Amino acid sequence: MSATRNVMRLEFSSRSENESFARVAVAAFVAQLDPTVEELTEIKTAVSEAVTNAIIHGYGDREGMVSITCTLEGDVVEIMIDDQGVGIEDIELARQPMYTSRPDLERSGMGFTIMENFVDKVEITSRPRQGTRVRLVKRLKSRTTSEH
Repeated sequence: MSATRNVMRLEFSSRSENESFARVAVAAFVAQLDPTVEELTEIKTAVSEAVTNAIIHGYGDREGMVSITCTLEGDVVEIMIDDQGVGIEDIELARQPMYTSRPDLERSGMGFTIMENFVDKVEITSRPRQGTRVRLVKRLKSRTTSEH
């Protein structure tokens, strides 16, 4: 393992009040790379959307666990948010702006779109009744430009 690679793993109950905890914990871990305020806000927003999806759509009314693995390597932040919830039947449909599987909760259906706007890469893997993994990757431009 490279000396510049750093990993953090966090697991918490799928309760809506834990979304802000997850966002702040990831931000605190990423802060050691000295990102700009804007980059940190973008990461926090993407994490917030992914965790909220896991809680609301993955588990619905039942409780389960959400885990986050955050890896820092060089100027790249990789964040994986996993749940063992209901899974996503049609990932391409779920990625469409305004689509929501929970219109009863007046969800905007913009979660994946927001994630895609704030990070460089969003990968979704899911199996019905087995859960979902959202992988977010962001290269910190502030580190790239400050090191040259």
